[in-house]
Amino acid sequence: MLSRRIFRTKPWSSGGWRGLLYDYTAAHISPPVMVTAKQSCLFLSRDFKSMPSCSAHTFNYGDKIDEFQPLCEVQSDKATIEITSRYKGEVSEILHAPGDIVKVGETLLKLFVSELSVPSQICDTMEVDNDSCDSDIQASQSQETERGGVLSTPAVRNIAKMYNINIKDVSGTGKDGRVLKEDILRYAASKGVIKDIPSSITADSVKQESDRENMHQDDYEDKTYPLRGFHRAMVKTMTAASKIPHFYFVEEINCDALMDLKAFFQKHSDPDVKHTSLPILIKSLSMALKKYPLLNSRFSEDSYEVTLKGSHNIGIAMATPSGLVVPNIKKVQSLSILEITKELSRLRDLAMANKLSQDDISGGTITLSNIGSIGGKFGSPLINAPEVAIIAIGRAQKLPRFDDNGNVNPASITTVNIAADHRVLDGATVAYFCKEWKSFIEKPELYMLHMR
Repeated sequence: MLSRRIFRTKPWSSGGWRGLLYDYTAAHISPPVMVTAKQSCLFLSRDFKSMPSCSAHTFNYGDKIDEFQPLCEVQSDKATIEITSRYKGEVSEILHAPGDIVKVGETLLKLFVSELSVPSQICDTMEVDNDSCDSDIQASQSQETERGGVLSTPAVRNIAKMYNINIKDVSGTGKDGRVLKEDILRYAASKGVIKDIPSSITADSVKQESDRENMHQDDYEDKTYPLRGFHRAMVKTMTAASKIPHFYFVEEINCDALMDLKAFFQKHSDPDVKHTSLPILIKSLSMALKKYPLLNSRFSEDSYEVTLKGSHNIGIAMATPSGLVVPNIKKVQSLSILEITKELSRLRDLAMANKLSQDDISGGTITLSNIGSIGGKFGSPLINAPEVAIIAIGRAQKLPRFDDNGNVNPASITTVNIAADHRVLDGATVAYFCKEWKSFIEKPELYMLHMR
């Protein structure tokens, strides 16, 4: 006998997906599950002004879906979050093609699941209270807590409980020792609890390169494509920047001492750590900001107030396959050059994999754009509001320069261009700041006089 029962599941930590079960025969037919993106979008809307969209992964009819297998990527203006399936089952219907933008509330796909995996909470209506839903998701997201000294999410703890594993025995590989689902599965495999780690768990996220390749296959046809994620954020940021009166200050800096210091670090430190000039520039910038804190501030147009930020959260502009992104290194004034090097490497790896967290890309106080790593001597950057300054660093090149005795010698010269919000910063302040920063770069021994 065909009966109609509607279930509503509670939100969970991976973005708050809701499953709707309908029209099934309890004894013979597995219930189809209709997965929607409504809750995940409600959750993200409290962090972003514009609603995010979902880009579905590649699935075919009849494909097996494992629990916690990635289903889609939710792209907002600032970050990309991967949403996984709460159910284990088989694809029964696909409603969107890979790469489609799925609007809020639309169905992605339908699954046939076993009754054992269906939640038992029954509701009499399919109507969703948006206000209560939003608050539930926020509470769910905040449940990433330390219990018994172990940092993990409720979803990961559920996997550990399913395999009867004490999560305290598992070594976490995530940030700050966070235990990930991969850690649980590896531990279970090592103890013989499971034979193999599911390929859907260990597989990398679907890349976006194929879309770009297809877009350029035929150069003779006009093609229109929507701006997503970081590209869309850049439109908003640059539109806001166009309203700011920019003041530019350009200076040449001799980087001979900087190059020698980088070579010394590479020779006398951990060989697994690749040293570059950028961490030294970042640390020296923080040293200069201590004397000129106005460049490390935020301006409010509404209240005509300037807030001097206590932490030097220095953003680093990075070009990625997903677009321009500016993660920032937190509290640079309290970090060593080695710690900055490691943090910069972590952020770069996450940026290239499109896995930066909201914390990684928020809270910046001043931005560095190292265009010289790609090429180019000079650039005129645009301020990342509400910050009041951004610095573009050009490529270092060997040029003839006179020394104090009038002799011509080769020197490693780079050009820096500081863009400042002229509503907050005057030219003299920017010039004095640049002079201070330049002295630290050209004479690194001055670090010893000011470091604590």
